[in-house]
Amino acid sequence: MRVALDAMGGDYAPEATVEGAVAAVKSFEEIEVYLVGPEERLRPLIPADLGEKIKLVSASEVIEMGESPVQAVRRKRASSLVRTVELLKEGQVDAAVSAGNTGALLAAASLYLGRIPGVERPALMAQLPNPRGRTVLLDVGANVDVKPHHLAQFAVMGSIYARDMLGIASPRVGLLSIGEEETKGNELTLATFPLLRKLPLNFIGNVEGRDVFNGRADVVVCDGFVGNVLLKAGEGLVQALEAMLRQELARNLPARILALATFFFLRNFRKRLDYAEYGGAPLLGVNGVVVAAHGCSRGNAIKNALRVAVEAVRCDLVATITKGIALLKREKGVEVS
Repeated sequence: MRVALDAMGGDYAPEATVEGAVAAVKSFEEIEVYLVGPEERLRPLIPADLGEKIKLVSASEVIEMGESPVQAVRRKRASSLVRTVELLKEGQVDAAVSAGNTGALLAAASLYLGRIPGVERPALMAQLPNPRGRTVLLDVGANVDVKPHHLAQFAVMGSIYARDMLGIASPRVGLLSIGEEETKGNELTLATFPLLRKLPLNFIGNVEGRDVFNGRADVVVCDGFVGNVLLKAGEGLVQALEAMLRQELARNLPARILALATFFFLRNFRKRLDYAEYGGAPLLGVNGVVVAAHGCSRGNAIKNALRVAVEAVRCDLVATITKGIALLKREKGVEVS
């Protein structure tokens, strides 16, 4: 399985990306990583004995996090991010991974790979922990302004992802709103509710913000503005809880003793909350496996993003979503485009 990795994408590139690539080829036998970036910076970081599993692809430019996504993709054709996506378009690799500018990754994927037929807006997806496992949340930033049929497409793609990638037989799909009642919400959610009810999905109706984390739904659908705010709030809450826990342990001797006694419990608890364990998520709706990793990914997160890419290729995620969208278009009375 050949995966292109944007070696210059992310806050800690290229050291973290190379570290993740090395960990991935050591952990997953089937993977070959194509590291894309300036060869003079990357080659000294790669162990000599991994030359057959890690290949270098030269790219002289870098798209920075603060750049305008569309303009950067058009102007920096020689960037590591664009070249990573191009390798997928050319068929040299089976998937592409980047922890770089997410907007630029979406723009490059849409421009070079195109969208799955019937999908107007590819969606950025996140996985959030809940007591039962994970909740798929989309969109989390790719589309700030959407229409009801866009949310319907997100619901279909999220349901397929939860079924094929997470192994949930009949994913429960919820529409994020300010109340469970059908009459609650803004113009977008009120117009989307009846559309989702028509779809051949396990639609459970409106869900609230707390339901994202309590496991009531397996897939939660919203526009990218709301989704991004929710995602960042969740990350901030986890960081705040960890900081407060450290403060209590520092000032409280009995708490430190208790923490030592429950070390393995605390370690496993933190692991469930750590985005690095999930690695990244595919951009759903583009015609190829493209995985976006967190911008502050370190080695472990990059390794797991590469794992997600391999799993998406193995389960033929793009073809499955393509079939799912096509099926919906043939459903009598159902219109999602």
